[in-house]
Amino acid sequence: MKFRFLIAVTVLSFLNTSCQINYYMKTAYHQIKMLSQKESLEQALQNPKITDEQKRKIRLADQARIFAAEVLKLNSKYNYNHFVLLDQPYVTYVVNASEKWQLKNYLWDFAFVGEVPYKGYFKKPDAEEEQQKLDQKGYDTFVRGVSAYSTLGWLKDPLLSSMLNYSDHDLVNTVIHESVHATFYIKSSADFNERMAVYIGQIGMEMFYHQLEGENSPTLLKAKLEGEDEKIFSEFISNEITDLEKWYQNLPQLERKEDQRQNRLDQINQNFITKALPKMKTDLYKNFPKVKLNNARIGLYKTYNQDLHLFDELYKKENKNFINFFNKLLTLKKSKDPDKDLEKLAGG
Repeated sequence: MKFRFLIAVTVLSFLNTSCQINYYMKTAYHQIKMLSQKESLEQALQNPKITDEQKRKIRLADQARIFAAEVLKLNSKYNYNHFVLLDQPYVTYVVNASEKWQLKNYLWDFAFVGEVPYKGYFKKPDAEEEQQKLDQKGYDTFVRGVSAYSTLGWLKDPLLSSMLNYSDHDLVNTVIHESVHATFYIKSSADFNERMAVYIGQIGMEMFYHQLEGENSPTLLKAKLEGEDEKIFSEFISNEITDLEKWYQNLPQLERKEDQRQNRLDQINQNFITKALPKMKTDLYKNFPKVKLNNARIGLYKTYNQDLHLFDELYKKENKNFINFFNKLLTLKKSKDPDKDLEKLAGG
């Protein structure tokens, strides 16, 4: 496993600039260091450094892994059957950036995965250094901690202690979400890939709890309510993104002032309070009005939350048969415009 990753890193090094070489080598070092600390789930369950609550969640994650492989037919059979106890709250720290006067995400180009609107670092100071460079170039930026990620099938991903900080149903959702990435990933189509994983993570988690606890499961009820709120937020933020894009396009160059821009972004928070929050039945997005928005944060919502209804329409079109639904999505694997082709599948 280590040699395979090192070979990949070496190849990537020849394909990129010296800055990228340093990034890949540092990433490889931390990845290998992390994997060298892994232990089997059986060993983890006997480890005195791991709390009883963490052990309970390890067992739950393993159930979710098996469900994802056997029922959803996702590539999770060989993932999450080892455990790593991290020495930090998040496994990586991710930088997002965007143009200031248009909703255009800054893209990083990597071999194999193509262009993506985020860049991850194992150490927070490294991410903050990247953020500062982009700040100096005039971009909107922010850094966020990430509890899980997928190597897209290149490596056998371990279960991480950072993932155990999730609630039970969010942990199950995450295992399924990352298993989607390990199964199906379209190069340079990060928005489509993430939205698909978000949608499947939610419905897959609901299917898991229906099987585990039955139709009257309180966990399932809460998960479904949060799923409905997710749809409300997706519809809301999709409309806001469309309106904001038009606002930027129509704003004359000479009238562009930072305080005016921030007032327009703050209006999204206020619109949420009046338009979306009254419809919600959970606290899933209770903190959204407090979020200080910039284009980088809006770009993140665009990547993960915009137009989720298209996946829902296709799922309903397939009579909520997950295998048929996912097989339809698999037909998009070589699509050059998966978002447009998904719209055809959902509406055709």
